[in-house]
Amino acid sequence: MPEHNADLVVLGGGSGGYAAALRAAELGQSVVLVERDKLGGTCLHYGCIPTKALLHAAEVADAARDGEKIGVKTSLAGIDMAGVNGYKDGVISRLYKGLQGLVKSRKINLVEGTGRFEGPNTVVVGDDRYVGKNVVLATGSYAKSLPGLDLGGRIITSNEAIHLDSVPERVVVLGGGVIGVEFASVFRSFGAEVTIVEALPRLVPNEDEFASKQLERAFRRRKIAFKTGVRFTGAKQTELSVTVSLESGEELEADLLLVAVGRGPNTAGHGYEEAGITMERGFVLADERLRTNLPNVYALGDIVPGLQLAHRGFQQGIFVAEEIAGLAPAPIDEAGIPRVTYCEPEVASVGLTEAQAREKHGEVQTLVYDLAGNGKSQILQTQGAIKLVKAGAEGTPGPVVGIHMVGARVGELIGEAQLVYNWDAQAEDVAALVHAHPTQNEAFGEAHLALAGKPLHSHS
Repeated sequence: MPEHNADLVVLGGGSGGYAAALRAAELGQSVVLVERDKLGGTCLHYGCIPTKALLHAAEVADAARDGEKIGVKTSLAGIDMAGVNGYKDGVISRLYKGLQGLVKSRKINLVEGTGRFEGPNTVVVGDDRYVGKNVVLATGSYAKSLPGLDLGGRIITSNEAIHLDSVPERVVVLGGGVIGVEFASVFRSFGAEVTIVEALPRLVPNEDEFASKQLERAFRRRKIAFKTGVRFTGAKQTELSVTVSLESGEELEADLLLVAVGRGPNTAGHGYEEAGITMERGFVLADERLRTNLPNVYALGDIVPGLQLAHRGFQQGIFVAEEIAGLAPAPIDEAGIPRVTYCEPEVASVGLTEAQAREKHGEVQTLVYDLAGNGKSQILQTQGAIKLVKAGAEGTPGPVVGIHMVGARVGELIGEAQLVYNWDAQAEDVAALVHAHPTQNEAFGEAHLALAGKPLHSHS
């Protein structure tokens, strides 16, 4: 077998893998990047980018439908899925070209093909062996299904949902997590009747309970049906429809069943276990410096337990490249990674939920600021709120350790929120900063004013 040597061999060209490759090349390392599909991975081709493009099209559809409410005579003539897909694919293609150019300009050796890791430090692709002084495993995740549920036909995952050529009339979404509620939101805006089925007691169950309640209230207003705390027992499809059975004995009939029960680590068949890497439930275990149990072998992104977010993988990629180069970067605080769900209304959070904060800090103080008091939120006609969680009892100093927001466009507020959490800011520190008027960012400032004990606009 021909053997190629490099300072770093990266297996997987998604957000984490390509970030590691780009940063390592910038730091003077020779890099081989192996990707079996397309550079950019799930995020660019099947996940973040296509779904957010669909969500923007959904927002435009809602704006057209609701123009009369603000005196603009618009109406929605319909959704042209070919046009929507053309717009979405155009966005992907421009970003993809840009990324390919970036990798080329950094003189990274991009190897197209399926790689298999062979200990101690080799990735085999076809008949070629790529040997690195260091190896990064970054093979990402796949859309999971449930046992006994055969995908195909009218039963689809997010991979197929981003390529639909028509809008279904009735959709059942299995799973009320991030992916489920985002697609439910799109389908509803496009005119479908939507029912979400979630086995856990609430929608977006990983968020603070406050956020779940706010989102559920908003979804009821939007006439998105949801059944929580109920298990799925089976699905049967015919030429014309799919029938979904629930544990309660209820049956739901729809044109499509979208399976959005989360993503699993894409580790099978890559040689990890055979090479002696410590695994658990399909995940690769790595320490806080992203080292596996094998020397000079690192793992990052969706194959490592934790939040499955593109920006987490991206940051971990930079971290690993700097770690290998001897720059000793500070470990990433997982709680400090911002989380955004881009349905309508958006859900955004950083830091700890109230329950987690109580567990970690004992006494906490919370404050909820309603967006009804915010001028820009009124203009946008959005409803929602911002919840702050502070460590320590009322009247005692303590940092803001959790920020949870629900409302249109609150994903854009998460930038300041993550600074507050990651820099251990106290409410008084934020209260002293000036927030532009009229913006929703002001609501963020007002919430901290109220938590600091000097509320101007809130009635609490």
